[in-house]
Amino acid sequence: MPLDWGDSGGETIKLALARRKATDPGARIGSLVVNPGGPGGSGVQTVVQNRMRFSPEITSRFDIVGFDPRGVGGSHPIRCSRELASQAPDPFLKNQAEFERLLSHNQRYKKDCRARTGPLFDHVDTVSVARDLDAMREALGDDKLSFYGISYGTLMGQIYAELFPRNVRALALDSNMDHSLGTRAFLDTQAWTTQDSFDEFVKWCGKTTSCALHGKNIRTFWANLLARAERGELHYPGEPDVPLTKLLLIYEATGGSFGPTWADLADFLVAADSGSGKARSMLKPLPKQEEIKDATQVFCLDYLLPIRNYREYAAHLKSSRKIAPDMLAGPEALATTAACLGQQAPIPNPQHRLKVSGPKLLVANALHDPATGYNWAVSTAKQLGAAGRLFTYEGWGHRIYDHGECAVNGIDRYLVALKLPAKGARCPAVPPSASKKSAYEPPPGPVPGLPGWVRS
Repeated sequence: MPLDWGDSGGETIKLALARRKATDPGARIGSLVVNPGGPGGSGVQTVVQNRMRFSPEITSRFDIVGFDPRGVGGSHPIRCSRELASQAPDPFLKNQAEFERLLSHNQRYKKDCRARTGPLFDHVDTVSVARDLDAMREALGDDKLSFYGISYGTLMGQIYAELFPRNVRALALDSNMDHSLGTRAFLDTQAWTTQDSFDEFVKWCGKTTSCALHGKNIRTFWANLLARAERGELHYPGEPDVPLTKLLLIYEATGGSFGPTWADLADFLVAADSGSGKARSMLKPLPKQEEIKDATQVFCLDYLLPIRNYREYAAHLKSSRKIAPDMLAGPEALATTAACLGQQAPIPNPQHRLKVSGPKLLVANALHDPATGYNWAVSTAKQLGAAGRLFTYEGWGHRIYDHGECAVNGIDRYLVALKLPAKGARCPAVPPSASKKSAYEPPPGPVPGLPGWVRS
């Protein structure tokens, strides 16, 4: 691919792809290109490890093709100093001096990442990824693109539909980004959806006897944990040398709602409180090494979220705390916003309301999604107007595809037969299991805004 799509005759980069061929070649429709989100998720590993768990209806009719977007995984990844990454200030800033230290760190860190990565560092925006997608479509021999994206992958699909509406066959967007939001709206909506998922965890634990926190005042227990984390008194269960900070604790609570894996989350919180034993966690630190892969720059080139000083920053934190009294903020939103502070305008893919005409996009979302809130899907569907169809799963988690037959059949029918669900279609919630197995887990990989940590 051209490193810079504005200079198609210049330097090129290679993209990594993986293909799992259709099991029934005689019924094959074409390729289904997939992306697991992030930014930073590897579509290659998603296909190699068969993590999407598509139905036989999909795997028999499509070649499943995963790709690592530019700057990610096997596609010329962004590389940065692990030592510098470990010096990133905690985003729960307390004064102007800490705000200025954050800006200074961001400048040093980006300079280092750019030097290690090369000129691609400034060309990993999702507009460039959408152009890569169209080149991939042509290389795969498909007249039109069939695409299934989760989370940040939905932004790729949305932008592709804007740029190449005539090349769209089907775009199934599961757990949607909203690319129209400014700083306050982005942080507030993330705080809301994070608090909503925590509220749902509390309800579940209150009526489920197998929950390790059943019978306790969970909000008081949680508040005490947050206070201890802020005082530096907690460590990861079974990892006495790995501090469990307030931000990491909120990340873990949010991650427990992805599946949801609420039984695992309750066990983790009990183990963190006691300081003994082990429990399954959503995050783990990368092994000690000189360089890390960090895809946060992708977000910084897609979302310009300026904050001029600590006074404005504190006002955003206050607003988030009011909306999310237990969770305080959407952790990934806060971390990525902090990591991108100092980003200069203009960026190659600034926020805007979608303008799509022609193709029909499926906009699917859970009512209680901890990462891409239902309000984002509603907003995206409204922006698309006649070009979008909202498909609601009335339950929990991040990604609706494997949450019951209704959700699977609705998406399958669209991808195979191009039949959209009826207007206002909703799928009933599938009660979360008390077992330790989740319906969906985010793909292993770097955590945006949290360099040096990966989802386990």
